[in-house]
Parts: sequence; structure tokens; C-alpha cells
Amino acid sequence: MARDGRPVIETVGLTKVFKDFWHRDKVVAVHNLDLEIRRGEVFGLLGPNGSGKSTTIKIILGLLYPTRGRVSVFSRPPTDVAIKERIGYLPEESYLYPFLNARETLDYYGRLFQQPRHERTRRTEKLLEMAGLVHQARRRVGEYSKGMARRIGLAQALINDPDLLILDEPTTGLDPIGTRQIKDLIRDLARRGKTILLSSHLLADVEDVCDRVAVLYGGERRALGEVKELLGRGELTQIITERISAQTIERIRELIDRLERKAVVGVSTPTEKLEELFLRIVQEAQAAEVQTSGVRAGGALPEFLTERATEGTGVIESLVAAAEEPEPAEPIVSEPASTEAEAAASGVIDELVEAGAAPADEEQSAAAEGTAAEPQRKSGEAARQVKESDVEGRRDVPQADRAVIDSLTNTDTSEESE
Repeated sequence: MARDGRPVIETVGLTKVFKDFWHRDKVVAVHNLDLEIRRGEVFGLLGPNGSGKSTTIKIILGLLYPTRGRVSVFSRPPTDVAIKERIGYLPEESYLYPFLNARETLDYYGRLFQQPRHERTRRTEKLLEMAGLVHQARRRVGEYSKGMARRIGLAQALINDPDLLILDEPTTGLDPIGTRQIKDLIRDLARRGKTILLSSHLLADVEDVCDRVAVLYGGERRALGEVKELLGRGELTQIITERISAQTIERIRELIDRLERKAVVGVSTPTEKLEELFLRIVQEAQAAEVQTSGVRAGGALPEFLTERATEGTGVIESLVAAAEEPEPAEPIVSEPASTEAEAAASGVIDELVEAGAAPADEEQSAAAEGTAAEPQRKSGEAARQVKESDVEGRRDVPQADRAVIDSLTNTDTSEESE
């Protein structure tokens, strides 16, 4: 295991107190916690519900502020944005976008780390193969079972090839195949220099993969050390041999009693774990190519998790470098020659403009004609009024004069029509 003397995570006197509306102390979630997690080790954080495990993880991630004490991640405060790209996090519940499928989900998280498209595609395919979700990659994440959601959640936690991987209940909802795969993955990552912080209630899983553990209760650390040291029973000695006869066992009992003055506590036949039996049955079924609609067995660990990025300097570094670079002078760009495609496009645009302007021209001409005809219309109305008034007055005019008036009126009407 690759380690150095510099801790990846360090807490000193870490305390978190939740207060009520009146700012009175309500719950002491974490009290005076001292932890040191070294580079390249798998560290287990254990404890019953309400012991402060999730609160400690949120403080390490910078999601909560400590009330007292000090915490550092990669020798920096957890709120430092520059360290975020070096951390992968799988929360207790997989909060993913339900309308995205598996490929879109991983591509989205890859974009957050400003990964090039070809690199995102490469990592996405490798992680889908590792998680056993290649055949379910086009299904929306909202349709996944809890176990499948945990698999894609773990894949997104690895998309940035993190140096620190924080896993909160990683095997919850997984079948024995997925559980074994997660444990193998954790061991492989630790062998390749990754630091892993694991929180789980499944003690058998923690025992299988963790180098050291801390047991919390009431927000305080109750035990800390290597798994073998904490579980070892120095007062007993275990000897495992191939199967021997009952007579040999009896002679061994007598020998131990005569030489050591000790009693044999028990003699039993070792048994394999139920997990191993289950996995063997599944492997036999897969070898026989038995059809199933469930999740397939995952693949190997993606190679990019063992490579160190040589291109770029990360999100924060790239932004800082871009801000420090002087702005280049604007180059003088000559107008490019028009191509045939541009000329054709310009012609189409001119036709559309002319077509749009045609109705407006028609409306303007119609308005002009109406304006020009307005005086003629008013004169005609005046003539009709005169004619009507003349008709009213003809009753009082003599018969000889009425004929003269009618002839004059008819003359005005004919001129108007012309």
C-alpha cells in the first residue's frame, strides 16, 4: 500500500453542535473527535445510528461547518474549492437525475470536471462495463432498482479518478454479487494508492476491506486501530490442518495437556461463508449461459483509475491561469471573399425581404390613392347636398324656372361621374 507520512484527512477536537430556533444547544452530533486517515489506506467509520458518522463526513466534504475544532483535507480546509476535483463521493442515497439514462448521467458529471468529449466517452464506457450496466445504459435512471442506482452512483463517484473516495453505505441494496464486486474494487483502488473512507453498518464488509477502523458512539470515538488488532484474541491459538482421524485428535489433546497444561477449547470443521457459496452458484450458472433479465456481473477496474492525468491542470488551475494570461491584441482580419454559397444565401435573403416588403408597398399605394380621392369625394357630397336642397326648394319655384334648375343640376351630376 502506497503511503507517506502526510495524512489525507485530519481532524483535531472536531465538534458539531446543532442548535434550535433560539440558538440553544439541541444535539451534540460530534464531540472532540480526533482522526487521522493516511494516504493509500481504507479507513472504516463505524457506529450505530445517530453516532455522528454522516455529520463527520459532511464536515469533511465542506457541506457543514464545525462548531469547534479543526479539519483538513489534503492539508487544506474542506471548503477550499481546489480540492473538490480530487474527491469522489457516494452518498447514502443516490440523488441522481431520474430523466437521464446511465450514459447521460456519467457524461453530465464528466462535463462538471471539464473533461474533453473523447475522454468522457472513454471513461463512461469503462465505468458502465465495471458496474455491469452496459445492457441497461439506455434506461432512465429513475427506472433503476436501488441496487442498480447504487452501481451508477459508484460509477459517477469515480468519473474524475479521485485521490480520495468517500463511500457512505456503498453496499446498501446490492445483491451478493454487487457486494463482492464493490469490496474487490475498494481493495484494488487501495492497492493503487487511493485513499478510501468507508462508512457502513455491515460489519462483515468492513472487516473484509478496511485496514483501520474507528468506532463512534454518542459523537465520540470509542475505539481506533487496525482491524486485526481490534478483533484478535491473544489468549487463544488456532491451528488449521487437513482432515485427520479422531484418534489423532485425541492424541493431540493428550499432548497439549501434558506439555502445556492447557485444555483444547474446541475442534470443528471450517465452513465457507454463505457469500462464497452464493457466488459459486451464480458463477456456475453464468458459465452455463443461463439467461437472466437482471444485472450482469461487472467488469474489471477501468485503467484510467490507475493513470494520472497528464493533460491540463484541473478546473481551478485552468481558470486561474486563464485569468492571469494577458489579453492578446485583436488581429486584423481581412474580409473573406464571397463564395458561391454565400452569394446564393444572400440572394435568398433579398428575395424574402422583397416579398415581405411587397404587401407594405401595396398598402402604402392604396393609402395614397385614398388620400388623393378624398377632395373629389368631398366635392361630390357637396354637390349631392346642393341637389337635395334644390329639390326641396323646387316646390316654391314657378314651372318655367324649375326646368332651368333641372338642366343645371343634371350638368353637375354628369361632370361628377366623368
